Amino acid sequence: MNFQRTVFTSAILSALSTLAVAQTTASTESDVVPRIVVTATPFGQTETDQILAPAKILAGDELRDKLGATLGETLSQELGVSASAFGAGASRPIIRGLEGTRVKMLENGMAVSDVSGLSNDHAVSADGATARQIEILRGPAALLYGSGAIGGLVNVVNERIPNALEGGIGGQAEVRYSTVDKGRNGSASVDGSVGNIGFHVDGNVRRTDDYKIPGERILGGDTGGDMGAERRLPRSFIEQDTAGAGASVVGAWGHAGASVSVLDQFYGIPSLEGARIDMSQTRYDTDVLFKSPMSTLEAVHFKLGYTDYHHEEINDEDEPEIRYENRALESRLEATHKPVAGWHGTFGVQTEHANFSGKATEGGPDTVPVTRSTSVAVFLVEERNFGVVRLNAGVRGENVKRRPETGPERDFSLASYSVGAMVPLAPGYSAGATVSVAQRAPTTEELYSAGPHEATETFDIGNSAFRKETSRNLELTAQKTTGLVQWKGNLFYNQVKDFIYGNINGNLLDEEGNPGDELRERIFEQADATIRGAEAELTYNASGMGVTGRLFADTSRGKLDNGGNLPLQAATRVGADLGYRTARLRTGLSVMRALRQDRLATFEEEATPGYTQVNANLSYTQPFGGQDVTWFVLAKNLLNEDIRLSTSVLKSITPLPGRSLVFGARTKF
Repeated sequence: MNFQRTVFTSAILSALSTLAVAQTTASTESDVVPRIVVTATPFGQTETDQILAPAKILAGDELRDKLGATLGETLSQELGVSASAFGAGASRPIIRGLEGTRVKMLENGMAVSDVSGLSNDHAVSADGATARQIEILRGPAALLYGSGAIGGLVNVVNERIPNALEGGIGGQAEVRYSTVDKGRNGSASVDGSVGNIGFHVDGNVRRTDDYKIPGERILGGDTGGDMGAERRLPRSFIEQDTAGAGASVVGAWGHAGASVSVLDQFYGIPSLEGARIDMSQTRYDTDVLFKSPMSTLEAVHFKLGYTDYHHEEINDEDEPEIRYENRALESRLEATHKPVAGWHGTFGVQTEHANFSGKATEGGPDTVPVTRSTSVAVFLVEERNFGVVRLNAGVRGENVKRRPETGPERDFSLASYSVGAMVPLAPGYSAGATVSVAQRAPTTEELYSAGPHEATETFDIGNSAFRKETSRNLELTAQKTTGLVQWKGNLFYNQVKDFIYGNINGNLLDEEGNPGDELRERIFEQADATIRGAEAELTYNASGMGVTGRLFADTSRGKLDNGGNLPLQAATRVGADLGYRTARLRTGLSVMRALRQDRLATFEEEATPGYTQVNANLSYTQPFGGQDVTWFVLAKNLLNEDIRLSTSVLKSITPLPGRSLVFGARTKF
């Protein structure tokens, strides 16, 4: 559309002209946004230190402006990150074209232990509404958390177990309303201390109706059924409640505490057949940190977490079809040692025990049999400066066992490592390279699936003979991290031996696995694959007051080495942001253009059209009743574009929401 191209071009030219004329508006030190530390790294570094483990941190006003109903929606416009949309309730981050269990999901540094990695219709159980910050991390530091984190990891930090005393009671609260889905959302958290005991309480309530879409439901013009006069997408609603509480003893020696949280979510799956998911999770965590416990150690950190998760997939006749359950116990013991011969790093042990199943509720074959999985891993991440060269290296060894009630038992020995180097080119400029090898054990569902999956309308068939997956990755990167104008660029090349993917072969089966017309046969297969891509980002005054700007672009492509494309690949994107902020006023406009995605797998039938997504935000903070209150309005999809995500299984029948205004207020006390 000419109008869309004009808007996009104008936004880019405006941002570029701003860079040329606004050098005189440099920020003072008092105007700079506070330094934010990545909690998921062993070295407590900031975002700009992460050349060997590229990071993005969303926190503060930026996080609140980008916050969506799901973690995937919240992160979907970050560099190298897209989302797997499966209606409004389920959307998981995709990093550099890799998704599922290849992207580790953490909450406060511990695995979320849901089943969102199994399928795109399963929601991530970590809630961004009460998060203090969300971290995206890749590189050697990711080896601390899992050999399978080929794409990287996302860590949701909510600080339910306090590690410092607040010196009183304080907190924050927010309410918001969205027009496209009549969405109502309220969240709050309270932190405080009594003596040397710190405590934290948080909660979130979200209710949305089916959301409006810009045009026809079916790609190509068919209505896809009755959507009503307002064109609302059937079964795109969300009902969600979360609550958490924790307390800890804090002293000069460190801290020791525990927390409990619950999540209940009921959401629709907007497939043509219709489905809903009723999900529940209870989580218990323990966190103990000893500072300088001996002369050779800076800290010893122990974490223990237990998760009880289940959800039922309910058909359009209000009957539960499948019940997924996962009970997981995870432990982590890690120690950060003081420099030895110039080397500074962290070593530790991680264990996990899980019981997972996907069982039919009323007869018929189980989708996944009850399976006990155990893993034991040791890891080491080190860093050292060799003159001007900074070296970072990590290694992880892991043993994974799968023990199903039916089917052969499997054991996998995994070895992963990563080595990177950074060289300063000039003050503020640096370049680096990272080489890594990561091995991943096939998941329970990839090995043992043999039944219907209601929400995806597939009959899934695994292969218990699968080999472990081995990824070899090379990344080249360069960046400028000082001054008003900063930039970074990354090139990556990833060869994966025995890559596992779901192949929909065109056969139609019934719920018993016999020839029929209800479910598509999806067979997990294994083949060598290559994923390559590039990312670039330029920012102006990213951390200061006054005019701000950003330009970015990213692309990735995945191919099977024996021919054909990997399924559900992300579209190539370019974008521009322009904003202005003072101590009390924030405003911004973002324009992102996603190109047509026609690199299709053999079973994908339709290319995904390109689209232009325009969002805006405006907020103002004022004193009110002795507290600061921020009033805000967010505009999403201002052009009311028919947006289809190439990474969505439902892309041909489920567009994203149309134009929406979000009104809200938040306060800190």
